[in-house]
Formats: sequence, structure tokens, C-alpha cells
Amino acid sequence: MKDPYVVLGVAKTATDDELKKAYRKLARSLHPDVNPDDKKAEERFKEVTAAYDFLSDAEKRRQYDNGEIDATGAAKRRSWHSAGGGAGGFRGARSGFSSGGFSFGDDVDDILSEMMRRKEKGRSQGPQGASKAGRGTKGEDAHHALTVTFLEAALGATKRVTLVSGKSLDVKIPVGTVDGQSLRLKGQGYPSFLGDHDGDAYIDLKVEPHPYFTRRDKDVLLDLPVSVQEAVLGGKVPVPTVHGKVMLTLPPGSNTGTVMRLKGKGIDGGDQMVTLKVVLPEGDAEFAKLVEKWGARNGYDPRAKLGMT
Repeated sequence: MKDPYVVLGVAKTATDDELKKAYRKLARSLHPDVNPDDKKAEERFKEVTAAYDFLSDAEKRRQYDNGEIDATGAAKRRSWHSAGGGAGGFRGARSGFSSGGFSFGDDVDDILSEMMRRKEKGRSQGPQGASKAGRGTKGEDAHHALTVTFLEAALGATKRVTLVSGKSLDVKIPVGTVDGQSLRLKGQGYPSFLGDHDGDAYIDLKVEPHPYFTRRDKDVLLDLPVSVQEAVLGGKVPVPTVHGKVMLTLPPGSNTGTVMRLKGKGIDGGDQMVTLKVVLPEGDAEFAKLVEKWGARNGYDPRAKLGMT
């Protein structure tokens, strides 16, 4: 792994806030959602995230800065003499040793054991057991925009999403999802700031409009064009639904504005409401003459029934 300071483009003297700002700036520009199918950007995104995770851990950063570990977190080999001098080594420091609240008359093994005990105790207690240095603080939440089709939202689906961590997950889109709905993925947000609790990821859903379906709660609405012949004589006509095509029986004398219900063909047990729209043939001279003769013979005036004449 490269020097994490170099990866993030910050100095070794960078504050925690400067680290966070550098990471956010790089993460936004390198995120796979912004660079689809760009493997180099994806690898760089993972590298930047790993560097930030490393340096945002106060203990790891201290050890790295002191040359105790390398960028992978592995301990560096040190001579016994450099660690404490001569055969006494660390043992020579057992009497009166005091640091970070520890004071023992024994050797360094006792100190390390006590440090591990306190660390585990803080984890088991959650945020309440965290230290004032920032342990247990939650990372920021991340938001990902995801567009789904009308049918995917209506019937449910599974979509692949790449998170800020670079991890790709299959996200289940619930049946009946509405535009603007958010799905929460716990602990999949930005890394915690000197803490153990990562933020959450929210998948913000946008539902694409459909060419001819709309919805009203769980009901699906459809305007269905029908010919004059189908409207006057009745008969079976094919009707699309979110579940597939079905046949609808039109009664003779159906008219524009007639609403017919297809029970259970909506969303999650809802219905489909079909509104008929009678469509006249375009540019058919023979049909026009036929209607003219029919009108002259019958004198039908639909406005008369409404008292509009």
C-alpha cells in the first residue's frame, strides 16, 4: 500500500478535519456512480477509502508516524537495543511506568493487556462507553441516487449498487415503491471519524414515468384507445397491465370516459382502472360519408340531453 498521506494528497501535519475534507473531495469525484465502467477510477476510489480508514484511526496514525507500523498496518522490525537498550530492554522500564492513565509495577505485557481490556470494554458498551477522543462517534450517512422503471417499482426488483466503500451490493426494491422513497443500508455509509460506527447508506429512488401507466396509491390507471367498431359493437380487446396482457370485454355501446375495473391487476393487490377513449379513423372519406348519412337520418344531438342546446 502506498503512503496514505500521498494517496490523500495531504501533509503529515494535516488535521483530522483536513483529512476528512480531502477524502470527501476525492470520493465524490472517483465514486463508481460518477464513473461507471471506469476500472481505474474504481481502484483509485478503493485506494483513497483505505487510506482514509487507516489515517482516521488515531492509534494507527500515531504508530505509522512513529515508524512502528507500515502502511498496511504490519509492525516494522526493530532491534531489541533500539526498543530499550541492552538485555534489559522494556523490562528496564517496569518500575514506576505511567502513561495514558496506566501505572504498573510490572512489565509491558501487563500494560498491553490492560489496554486491550479497556478497548474491548468500550466496544461492548457502544457509544456510551466511547472515549472523549471520538471513539463510538458515527460516520456520516451517504446518499446514492438510483433510478428504477415504473414496472420495477410496481412489482419489485433487485438492483446492483456500488457504495462509497467501493463494495457492490444487490439491493431489493420493494413491491409498490414510490418516487422519492429511500432505502436504508445500515453501516454502509462513510467511515466513522475516529470511531467504530460507520454511517448508513441511503438509496434514494427515482421512479421513471411509464409511457401509458400512471398510479393512484395501489391502483394503476390506463387510458385505453378503442376503435368506433369496438365501442359500438362491443367485444374483447387486449389490455396491457403491469402483470402482462389480458383480454377485456367491452359492452356494446361503450363510450369515451367509460371506466372499467380489472380487479387485482394493480400494485400489491390493487386494481387497474381502464378509461376508454374512442378514436376516430383519420382521413377515411367513406367513414365520413357513412356518419353524415346516419346523422341526417337520426338527427342525434348529444348536447340536447344535457340541456345545452
